[in-house]
Amino acid sequence: MTAETADPGTGGSLVLSNLGQLVTNDPARGNGHLGILNGAAVVVTGGRVAWVGRTADLPQGAGDTAVDAGGRVAVPGFVDSHAHLVFAGERAEEFAARMAGRPYAAGGIATTVAATRRAGDADLVATVDRLVAEAARSGTTTVECKSGYGLTVADEERSLRIAAARTEETTFLGAHVVPSEYEGRADDYVYLVCGAMVDACAPHARWVDVFCDQGAFDADQARAVLAAGARHGLSARVHANQLAPGPGVRVAVEAQAASADHCTYLTDADVDLLAQSTTVATLLPACDFSLRAPYPDARRLLDAGVTVALATDCNPGTSYTTSMPLCIALGVRELHMSPEEALWAATAGGAQALRREDVGSLRIGSYGDVVVLDAPSYLHLAYRPGVDLVWGVWRRGERADVCGGRRP
Repeated sequence: MTAETADPGTGGSLVLSNLGQLVTNDPARGNGHLGILNGAAVVVTGGRVAWVGRTADLPQGAGDTAVDAGGRVAVPGFVDSHAHLVFAGERAEEFAARMAGRPYAAGGIATTVAATRRAGDADLVATVDRLVAEAARSGTTTVECKSGYGLTVADEERSLRIAAARTEETTFLGAHVVPSEYEGRADDYVYLVCGAMVDACAPHARWVDVFCDQGAFDADQARAVLAAGARHGLSARVHANQLAPGPGVRVAVEAQAASADHCTYLTDADVDLLAQSTTVATLLPACDFSLRAPYPDARRLLDAGVTVALATDCNPGTSYTTSMPLCIALGVRELHMSPEEALWAATAGGAQALRREDVGSLRIGSYGDVVVLDAPSYLHLAYRPGVDLVWGVWRRGERADVCGGRRP
């Protein structure tokens, strides 16, 4: 394949060279679905990819900062399109009880709601900052962050205000569960969500989400929440079909949602709806791992032509991890994905779930979000589960100080 280049513009540039393998996610630039280049280099200027090609073909004076990758593999930064990072407290005892045989129900969220309401802003800020940094250490360069642990107008608004200052993608999830003070009055709570709550929260969000599932919100309530978000310019996402078969996928596709997330219990009709739509099925295998729940059948979805993403579902109750490499390994081992499919789902798939074209790939004009692994091939992400392989992380062409003593 020939090199691809763009006007480098002005400002400092990064050159990553001597890459044994470069995953671009651009089949036009390299081999296979992942667009793999061997013996490759990438130039990032002004935060965006300006040149991709072979190290041997690098232009003279291509960059101000040069890093020799020593034959290692580089992949696009991971795109985590489903996370709940604004919360207080933890639920380790609940996890231990569940491992001893207690089943999970959506009501467990109430524990975190109570802690979050009590917490000060500084504590919530510290948690988000800690988790974003932790995610970066394992190669995540784009993360979506939901509200949903406040469930009052004031607490949802502050959650999104905090998230918006620290993440690019923020989602209003006031319809996470019905809070205890509205027990038996779900419609009254939905009225609040669709009125004063979305009014306060929409300025800090891009997305609106709803937990349309057993123990949470029914189809009509979910439609009302998504419609209220749409009136405020918020695009739809849906927690769908996690706990039981239900209407979540149908509601998501009707609303032209960017993603239906979880997708554990799907009928043939659900799969057909997803295949005929632009809605991405975002699978969250670390959540199923933590719950000892059935894993979704990614193979069934992929074979039907559904676009699949992988994400962490990072939250304190059911998936307390920020590790996208863990999700890739679980995707391969438990969801019956190939290593190629799992990596694509964790990068370009997550980008599609966020309707982004500037992340999740390393093509001309995309953001210069690059992860170099201390490995010769991307296959090691699944081949060596649980091993910290990250050698270097660059976000927008700037090195993230996350790699300890192995920093290049």
